[in-house]
Amino acid sequence: MAKRQRADQLTLLGRSNAKLPSSPAEARLETFPNPAPGRNYRIHFETDDFTSVCPITSQPDFARIDIDYVPDRLCVESKSLKFYLASYRNERAFNEAVTNRILDDFVKACAPREAIVTAQFSARGGIALTVRAEYPDKKATRGDQ
Repeated sequence: MAKRQRADQLTLLGRSNAKLPSSPAEARLETFPNPAPGRNYRIHFETDDFTSVCPITSQPDFARIDIDYVPDRLCVESKSLKFYLASYRNERAFNEAVTNRILDDFVKACAPREAIVTAQFSARGGIALTVRAEYPDKKATRGDQ
């Protein structure tokens, strides 16, 4: 996943002929310089149009994805994020793995001060699942069990 440092290097924005990547490995999260790098402010992305595939049953998993982050030097360009998330449509992975990979790829692309990815997967068999991954990682402590 390549980083983009300058807005004039964005390859998807303003191009209607851009094709969706076939997998997250082929997708690029493009970035542009933060217009207010000295200020802590939050950016929120959300989509109800996320799909991946269960690695066991091959059934589609539908989710709402929310990404909240405080940018540092770079911001993520939203059309590239749209294409990146759409690249999961044929990706076979558990919901927990998908959520953590989105966070890892996002952090790799823009090195934010902090980021949270929340994935609310639709109910299947009467049970819905929400996964929340955070950067920087707040190490969980385990109590005696």
